[in-house]
Amino acid sequence: MAKEKFDIIQSTCIPIEIDNCNTDLIIPARYLASTTRDPKFFGDAFMHDLRFDADGKPVADFVMNLPEYSEAPRKGVHEIIVGGQNWGSGSSREHAAWAIAGYGVRVVISSSFADIHRNNLLNCFVLPVVVSREFQKELFASIAADSKTEVKVDVPNQTVTNMATGHSEHFEINSYKKYCLMNAYDDIDFLLSNKDKIEAFEKK
Repeated sequence: MAKEKFDIIQSTCIPIEIDNCNTDLIIPARYLASTTRDPKFFGDAFMHDLRFDADGKPVADFVMNLPEYSEAPRKGVHEIIVGGQNWGSGSSREHAAWAIAGYGVRVVISSSFADIHRNNLLNCFVLPVVVSREFQKELFASIAADSKTEVKVDVPNQTVTNMATGHSEHFEINSYKKYCLMNAYDDIDFLLSNKDKIEAFEKK
């Protein structure tokens, strides 16, 4: 998946107000047999069976097919998903995180995440942000009132702000994962960045 440094992300959002949105909804099981790691392949499969009917036609009233939310993510546009409670429940398939990253989303905001899915997102350079249920409801309300509502996620300061109301909350993130996201490091990159220190330790 694309490695891009995290700093401040300010973007419009896709509101997917589905509680217990499980990994089978995020990416149907039939895609798990694929051996490709092509981001577009998995991005196209993101929420596939809710986005399309059995004939492959877009489901007109599904949020991602509404004109105001159908534009593909890019800088400042739809880089953030505001999801329902217990996002990513169900099976631990890593493909669910691949699908979200492949679609172009950089942040998922929810009041709760399934633990394994949350870690998978971090490993795929997607930031899971946990907010209070009240703040989550406020975000949905602001976006419903104006689809152009922006949310600012400040990774260095670990804050998320509803730009429509000015309300902010602090979010938690593992310090190691924060460091990796801010430097666009996966685990191997992190080790290589410390190669000199590792070799010096080995010599001792």
